[in-house]
Amino acid sequence: MKHLPNLITLLNLFFGSIAAVFAVLGRLEWAAIFFILGVVCDFLDGLLARLLGVQSELGVQLDSLADLITSGLVPGLVMCQLLGMSVFGGWNSGSFFLDALGREHFMDAWFPFLGLGITLASAWRLARFNIDENQVDSFIGLPTPANALMIISLPLILMYNGSEAINGLLLNTWLLVGLTLLSAWLLNAPIALFALKFRGWSFKENGLKYIFLIVAAVLILTLKYLGIPLVILAYILFSLGTPKSKGDESQ
Repeated sequence: MKHLPNLITLLNLFFGSIAAVFAVLGRLEWAAIFFILGVVCDFLDGLLARLLGVQSELGVQLDSLADLITSGLVPGLVMCQLLGMSVFGGWNSGSFFLDALGREHFMDAWFPFLGLGITLASAWRLARFNIDENQVDSFIGLPTPANALMIISLPLILMYNGSEAINGLLLNTWLLVGLTLLSAWLLNAPIALFALKFRGWSFKENGLKYIFLIVAAVLILTLKYLGIPLVILAYILFSLGTPKSKGDESQ
């Protein structure tokens, strides 16, 4: 039983690796599905480790390695695809990675790799988290799963909430560059964000979290995938003023 949380962490890595393959192939909906499966495992491994009392340094390191793939590499690859679509072909124009090197123009062949800046910022965030002893019940900077969800929601918006105006906005090259830079900054920003970790169920202790969850549910139910970036924005706004302490990257 003591290895069960680590096995679930490996499932996170497994699903994240599959998501990365689909992201490279341009099958972004399937990448999103396997990313969600990985995030579910990322939540469960920490929960089980606490319930079973088998938390270990190995589990902590393994969790970060899995997160780097699922919540670091995958959103970086998705952003590369979106940047590739923005500079040639438009939405659903195929996989940038499959024909990028066949293009001679710098903007077509190399510029979209800027999206991997999200992966680099995620690696920095995860490494910093592992050595940071000043966080207890909250995060400093946006957790990698939340950041990844924000990025991976973009192609889902294009698929299911898309319109000519939305597609034109979300596939604007410089907007995507701005989102990449914003994402990298948020991951490592010196701002305290609360963890969705409940030590009790009273409203007095968890009122902010309950209100946030209600707002998040309303946004998702009314706006569908378009509500996901707004949920992340709400999470940041609700967290302003939260004292700095330590959370679990999986929460």
